[in-house]
Amino acid sequence: MTRIAINGSKGKMGQTLVEAVNLNNSAMLAAAVDKDDNLNDSLQDFDVLIDFSRPEASLKAISICKNSGKAMVIGTTGFSDDELKVIKQASTQIPIVFAPNMSVGVNLTLKLLETSAKVIGQDSSIEIIETHHRYKVDSPSGTALKMGEVVANALGRDLANCAVYGREGIDEPRDLNTIGFSSIRGGDVVGDHTVTFFMEGERVEITHKASSRMIYANGAVRAANWLSDKPSGLYSMQDVLEL
Repeated sequence: MTRIAINGSKGKMGQTLVEAVNLNNSAMLAAAVDKDDNLNDSLQDFDVLIDFSRPEASLKAISICKNSGKAMVIGTTGFSDDELKVIKQASTQIPIVFAPNMSVGVNLTLKLLETSAKVIGQDSSIEIIETHHRYKVDSPSGTALKMGEVVANALGRDLANCAVYGREGIDEPRDLNTIGFSSIRGGDVVGDHTVTFFMEGERVEITHKASSRMIYANGAVRAANWLSDKPSGLYSMQDVLEL
């Protein structure tokens, strides 16, 4: 039985995580922590911390878990490059599953995107469109960026050099070597992502649509159960799902 703590437990995602842990036969809720609580007070109670909060809160939790030898599942998005280095460094001391999206379906989609990019990517214009609820503060979404990274890596490109975020005005014709991103915010959309490979005479669209936060929560709990006996290291959901 994996003893799990939830950081950011009072938020919408945090409440969903609490529910997911309580429904899982291989896990138990050992602690539910939010901004008014002190994670240090619960260190003896849990084995794995699941964190879907904000970067600043996650970084504090990472420091505490690193110093106390506690494993972490991190689903927070919006980290800067320097903050990502902090996560990577912490993983040399504790086991961490870090993924912008814990959904089993999304991670299967990433595998499909890798295959599609290798087969048709060099001959197509690639666009990524993501839609989320109006309260989401970072864009493009972490999932969209991960999709772009998977496609770029499959094509031997560096996403930092080939990504185009939105378009405006009159410019040169579209560069075939770029990967375009568009973000839409509104309503209560949990998360929709579509990657389109545009070719002459045809196009391939790969879409994932989420209708419930529970898919992310269930994936995170699955990751926590998997992580409970793993050595230090930085793992992804691809590792958890053996894709």
